[in-house]
Amino acid sequence: MHILFLTDNFPPEVNAPASRTFEHCREWVKAGHRVTVITCAPNFPKGEVYPGYRNKLWQSETMEGIRVIRVWTYITANQGFIKRILDYQSFMVSAILASPFVRGVDLVIGTSPQLFTVCAAYLVSLLKRIPFVFELRDLWPESIKAVGAIQNSRTIRLLEKLELFLYDKAARIISVTHSFRRILAARGVDSEKIEVITNGVDTTRFQLQPKDAGLVKTLGLEGKFVAGYIGTHGMAHGLETILLAAEQLHRQPGGEAFRFILLGDGARKLELREQARQMGLENVIFIDSVPKEEVVKYWSLLDVSIIHLKKTELFTTVIPSKLFESMGMGIPVLHGVAGESAEIVERDGVGLVFEPENAKQLCEHLSALQADSVLYERLRQRALSAAHQYDRSVLAGRMLAALEIQ
Repeated sequence: MHILFLTDNFPPEVNAPASRTFEHCREWVKAGHRVTVITCAPNFPKGEVYPGYRNKLWQSETMEGIRVIRVWTYITANQGFIKRILDYQSFMVSAILASPFVRGVDLVIGTSPQLFTVCAAYLVSLLKRIPFVFELRDLWPESIKAVGAIQNSRTIRLLEKLELFLYDKAARIISVTHSFRRILAARGVDSEKIEVITNGVDTTRFQLQPKDAGLVKTLGLEGKFVAGYIGTHGMAHGLETILLAAEQLHRQPGGEAFRFILLGDGARKLELREQARQMGLENVIFIDSVPKEEVVKYWSLLDVSIIHLKKTELFTTVIPSKLFESMGMGIPVLHGVAGESAEIVERDGVGLVFEPENAKQLCEHLSALQADSVLYERLRQRALSAAHQYDRSVLAGRMLAALEIQ
């Protein structure tokens, strides 16, 4: 089978969509299938093209057997709604124009959250007369309403109509959560064509290892209990809660034993830096995004992984992919996301759940894990054990089976 995959994020970008797509495609190639990815020049999240690439009409490379075609797009940083829409739309047009040059395709996949990539996949399916698969990683436009990125009700209604149209036209919908499946079914989407393939972890990369000694020394982490957030610093993540927790711990007896790392970039990174400076938080270390091959070294620094999203109903339906990376590394989780992902944390016993945006509760859990070595070790062992349920190679095989459309 020849699979054409349209995505606007792909390595060397290191965000969750890029990793999921690459790791699935790599496994499909290993299984004997042909895979072509149409994407753009790597630039997420700063809107700066990575070294070795150019934003031009066409460039092609092969990554672990995957043919990767990069097309021109309007590039902007991951901030500013109008500019991002132009970015998404330009990729949609370029992907459609590039698709006739990819021959012998059996099916096309378009991945969300934003719908323009999925629109491109649908139109390519019409041009090539092949099935179209919708990979649903987020409920869009619902997510942009949740963070207040758009207020115009007419625009929202139009996007919702487009969303339902694409669900209807898809031969398969691959959802990353069971919650999404239930929501779509309640909206009248045929549940028989929805397959749930959660996010997962590449257990060959993310595995238990000692802290990187060089980074420990460079960052001044000797003897510290390190809590970290690794990921996008966006509107949805509510990372002020971590800053408030850092401030509260700093004022408490023994608070000097804690350090907080926030690694990544995003629309609110500069604002968070400034807020931390004004709060005088010397126990918080901001680190910009690092290359994919270095990410695991920074994960190794963490004693605890903090996962957090704003307190809103929509986010009870999502499962942050960093949860599975934490499991793979054997790092207990402090989980500030309600709903389906919190159920996983509690069911698998891989961490402690706290109320989103509740800095006091986050502090209490941090202090408990730092003080209770028996509890900490139990969570660590459960995390390592649970990681095997979410091995990316297994999940890629399940998705491949779902793609075998008759």
